[in-house]
Amino acid sequence: MCENKKIIPVAIANTNVKIELTIFGESSTEETVFELSNAEAIANGEAPFQIKEGCFYEYKITDGFCLDLPDIVSQSKVNSSSGRISPNIYVGTLTIGILDTAKRKCGEIKLEVQSVKTSYREDYRHMLEEITEKCMDLLLQHSSPVSQFFEVDFNADANTLYQRFAFIKSILDSEEFNDSVHKILSSPVTRWKDSEIEKDIRSVRRINNSALRQIAGASNRIDLPVSHPLKSTLHSIPAKIKVPYKTETVDTPENRFVKHALSSFLSFIGEFRAKLNDSSRLSQEAVSLEDKLCQFLDHSVFKEISPPITLPLNSPVLQRKEGYREVLRVWLMFDLAAKLVWRGGDDVYSGSKRDVAVLYEYWLFFKLLETIKEVFKIDSSSIENLIEPTKDGMGLKLRQGKFLPIKGVYIAETRKLNIEFSYNKTFSGNNEYTNGGSWTRNLRPDYTLSVWPHGIEQQQAELEELIVHIHFDAKYKIENLKTIFSFNENLEEEKEEQKKGTYKRADILKMHTYRDAIRRTAGAYVLYPGSQSDNKYGFHELLPGLGAFAIRPSRQNNGTEELKKFLYEVVHHFLNRASQREKMSLKTYETHKDKISNQVNEVLPETYGANRNLLPDETFVLVGFYKDAEHLEWIKRQRLYNARTGSIRGSLRLSPKETGAKYLLLHSYGETQTSRIFKLKETGPRIFPKRDMIAKLYPNPSQEFYLVYDICEAENEFEKMTWDITELDGYTAHRGSGIPFAASLTNLMNAIVK
Repeated sequence: MCENKKIIPVAIANTNVKIELTIFGESSTEETVFELSNAEAIANGEAPFQIKEGCFYEYKITDGFCLDLPDIVSQSKVNSSSGRISPNIYVGTLTIGILDTAKRKCGEIKLEVQSVKTSYREDYRHMLEEITEKCMDLLLQHSSPVSQFFEVDFNADANTLYQRFAFIKSILDSEEFNDSVHKILSSPVTRWKDSEIEKDIRSVRRINNSALRQIAGASNRIDLPVSHPLKSTLHSIPAKIKVPYKTETVDTPENRFVKHALSSFLSFIGEFRAKLNDSSRLSQEAVSLEDKLCQFLDHSVFKEISPPITLPLNSPVLQRKEGYREVLRVWLMFDLAAKLVWRGGDDVYSGSKRDVAVLYEYWLFFKLLETIKEVFKIDSSSIENLIEPTKDGMGLKLRQGKFLPIKGVYIAETRKLNIEFSYNKTFSGNNEYTNGGSWTRNLRPDYTLSVWPHGIEQQQAELEELIVHIHFDAKYKIENLKTIFSFNENLEEEKEEQKKGTYKRADILKMHTYRDAIRRTAGAYVLYPGSQSDNKYGFHELLPGLGAFAIRPSRQNNGTEELKKFLYEVVHHFLNRASQREKMSLKTYETHKDKISNQVNEVLPETYGANRNLLPDETFVLVGFYKDAEHLEWIKRQRLYNARTGSIRGSLRLSPKETGAKYLLLHSYGETQTSRIFKLKETGPRIFPKRDMIAKLYPNPSQEFYLVYDICEAENEFEKMTWDITELDGYTAHRGSGIPFAASLTNLMNAIVK
């Protein structure tokens, strides 16, 4: 048992009254209520009193007061000064209003809601920093639409300003930037500066023209002794003269640039903070950033550095020297970051929210895009369209719930493939089968990789079962693979979890839903910030498949190599034209291309063992002709059936249906109803010359060659069945009735004489 509660003192506005708010964590095994030191809270831009997301808390405030935050706080029906706090999946600073007996706001309390992931602070900072870098790379591309200048309007929408501030803060808070400034301060670039110093004339070693002029005319002179060699020329000399002197200084163009860059950053942050409420978390973040910049500028190195006259952007020191080149890059990024507007950022950090799970989803988009671009060689022109000019700057189009496709063509030596990487692609549940979409309801995976042959449109590829979708879903809060794949789970416990709303395997079931419900889906995979990946094959090929990949917010070993390896295997899979998946897609297309399906409700042999492929629509019956009773007797005795070859009347025209027929149905002159059915051996027909037919005692052979089938008894299910051959497709009446033809088993069973 742990004491899972905190007592928080609260000051009432415009009074000296102080009340108390007591928060009780409902968990008795885990501490879910915390208090940080002021220093730690300020450093992280958070409220000192903290609770965990996804947990529940009871509270009690001093009688006569109550809390006001309808979505999070539910008051007790017995006592309005107590109730329950349910942060659910919210992460960030909660500002809860305090109301007096007249229901007027008289104060507020700030609670920080921690993410269930212990590394969320570092993850949040790292992911925002990397997203900023990716956006800056897009803006810096030579063909990017950044061709006009924008001034930052500090009277603009507050959300827009904070989006820009978030980008800038991610740059200035990065370890790389801080390390770079420290390297400059510890080892700044210096130069030698010429200056003058007064020296005793007796210690001057070198005499130049300036020294001679001073000897001749300078004041504060002393008389030369009579014995001095120059007495006859000079009566006196100055006691001191000015001589050149070189000093080392840090006042270089490069250091002036660094000071200018830091001052520019400080000025922007100051203007931003002036637009904020002094007590807001954003203001505290801005103050913390200002303090850091002021500490840099207060360093003794910058004391003697003068303002820049020009910006030496082409300086080899700025471009190459460690520390300086990073500051130059940050300065260039800073200017662009101040112009970048990201409406999708509202989902991540609007107000006091820090939705690290949504940020992970955005960060993964760039990681997947980077990997897919490398593997499938997607042209960068479509990627550049992620940035578009807006009325107040440059807009990043990435936004949760908004469809964003990136298209390209993968070109290999043996095949060209269309590639589409989509964010938030919706698969509609209202479309008919042949179109793309879902079986039942609308589904929208986070990311979808679609691949289909080059040369046809996506809609046609859907119709012909030639497109393949592979889905990925971001799951930041999954801890490990055991949460997803649990092989020894207790199904009774699973049911109990479902009742409690704590079901742990919903994520993998969602992947099953994507794979099974979205048409032409060959794979669905969870992406989570763990350490283990697992890819399960549906059969014995890579696709169809299901699994999880561990992609972590880290600059080293973030897990994308495992994903990249998988995507290269996907490439090889699509280049294999004999894959089982290709066969399955063709069979699916052939099965469902016609909306009207045939029906066979008669008794047939079961489809197992040797008859496993006995599908009525794909099983064919050769309808053959026998001349007379002697011919029929020879057929039964020799277990052979012969047909004429060549171009004469009555010869068999060969097609896959005739050569691959599984059954033989015999009839004779004027015989339109027959029950004489045999099974053909799967070895196929052979060519017999006339001499072989004579050796087989064939009566009166008249042809030079015959096509001969091996036959055996048909299954018992066909006993007592009689068929009307005039009802079969391909039957020709009168003299043409003796010409052999093939009909499907479906057609045959529908021609049964009842």
